[in-house]
Amino acid sequence: MQKVAIVTDSTADIQEDLIKKHHITLVPLSVIFEEKAYLDNGIDLTNEEFYRKLKEAKKLPTTAQPAPADFKKVYSKLLEDYESIISIHISSKMSGTIDSAQMAKKEMTNKNIEIIDSEVTTIALGLIVLKAVEMAESGASKEEVLNAVSHLKNTINTLFIPTTLEYLQKGGRIGRAKGLIASLLEIKPVLTLHKGEVSQYKTTRRWNQAKNELISSMHSMVRDERSVIVSVADADLKEEGDAIAERIKSEFSPALILRAKIGCIVGTHLGPGLAIAFYEQ
Repeated sequence: MQKVAIVTDSTADIQEDLIKKHHITLVPLSVIFEEKAYLDNGIDLTNEEFYRKLKEAKKLPTTAQPAPADFKKVYSKLLEDYESIISIHISSKMSGTIDSAQMAKKEMTNKNIEIIDSEVTTIALGLIVLKAVEMAESGASKEEVLNAVSHLKNTINTLFIPTTLEYLQKGGRIGRAKGLIASLLEIKPVLTLHKGEVSQYKTTRRWNQAKNELISSMHSMVRDERSVIVSVADADLKEEGDAIAERIKSEFSPALILRAKIGCIVGTHLGPGLAIAFYEQ
């Protein structure tokens, strides 16, 4: 029997090829346009279809966490082949997904399951999950994986720039950056995640300035540029995301750079934008 199975949710925005390569188990959230719900599984609604619908929607869609039964089904199946499960999820301050996972665990007799609040989301969550999967595949124990996840939670950095604050405001996910809304709707802020919430990192006035600030901020936060693991993602801004990724390759020569797309759950609350997440090995 294999040692540790890693479970996450669809907000991790992990590339499809990596999901298949590492057999990552995802529990999807849902996005709801008017009365119709779509699972965030890339099948019910593709990334391209979602952003098209988002632009056309008269009313902002809502999102919904998985049901406890969804987690129970996944956990029960995995425990047939694995000794234990580590389930790593979107910040509890952004979603009730953790609550559903905890409820599922309580309903099960075999409780060799650890539920982890990552305190982040999207590609930062994805990088944490990929590190956990890499260790599990190498035969690490549950305790070793948990220690690595705990360390990475405290050292990973996330920066993102929305083209507008409209979506974060309407979706109620502005978090610690809510003070920006009152008088500075025209700014282009660089945002981060702090203690599980959206928080202001820097303030810029123009979009190109915000993109430059992403790179300069990364320079100021990284000590050993060649040891950095980085993921670059876009929400309906592919060309600009590609350009940011190329700049990071050129200026940092990172140990690994991943290119991802922000899916429909985070995209609902962020709207069009760019994000980077990174840590040093």
